[in-house]
Amino acid sequence: MHAFQAQMDPHFIFNSLNAIHHYILTTSTDLASLYLTRFARLMRSMIRNCNREWINLEEDVEALELYLQLEQLRFGPQFDYNLEVLPEVFQQVTMIPPLIIQPYVQEAIWQRLLLRPEKTGGHLKIIISRDKDMLCIHIADNGVHNDTLPPSDASFLKGITIAAERLEAINEKYNLKASVKEEDIYNDQHEPDGSHVIIMMQHVSSRLN
Repeated sequence: MHAFQAQMDPHFIFNSLNAIHHYILTTSTDLASLYLTRFARLMRSMIRNCNREWINLEEDVEALELYLQLEQLRFGPQFDYNLEVLPEVFQQVTMIPPLIIQPYVQEAIWQRLLLRPEKTGGHLKIIISRDKDMLCIHIADNGVHNDTLPPSDASFLKGITIAAERLEAINEKYNLKASVKEEDIYNDQHEPDGSHVIIMMQHVSSRLN
C-alpha cells in the first residue's frame, strides 16, 4: 500500500489534472481528450496492480509507457525517451514485482532531466534485457546531478526508498538475487554527463499471485 501511495504521487495527479484543464481552456480538445484517456488508463492500471505481488512485464511496461507519455505531453521539448524491451525477453510470461521501475524513472525525470539549464535536449533511455537467468533494467539519462532536494520533493525519495525496500523484501522471500546499482555517466572529457540506474533480478517465467 505504501508503494501504491508513493506511485500515486499527489503532485503528479494534481499536475496531470491541471494539464487537462489547461488543454480544455485553450480549446485543445484533442490533447485534452488524449491526456484524459491516458491518465484514466494509468490510474486503472495502478489500482489493479497495487495488491498484486507479481505481474507480467507487459503490464508493467504498458503502465510505464503511459506515465512517460503523460510527462512528455506536459514538458514537450524538455526531454524525449526511448523504452525498449529486447527480443530475448518474453514480456507476457516474464513476471516482475509491480511498482519497482517507475519510481526510478520518475526520479530521472524530475531530479535530473527537468533541471537541465537548457530546458531542452534531455534524453531518457530505458532498456530491458536478459543476461542468462537475470533480468536487467537499464535506466540512463543525460540530466544534471542534483544532490540537494527541497522539502517539497521528498516524495521522490520516498518512492525510491519504498521501491528498494520492496525489492529487498521480495529478494529475501524468493532469493531473486535482486540489486539496484546507480552510477554516473561521463563524457569524453571525463565530465559528468548523466546517470545510469541498473535494476537486476533473477528471471521469473511464471508465478502465481
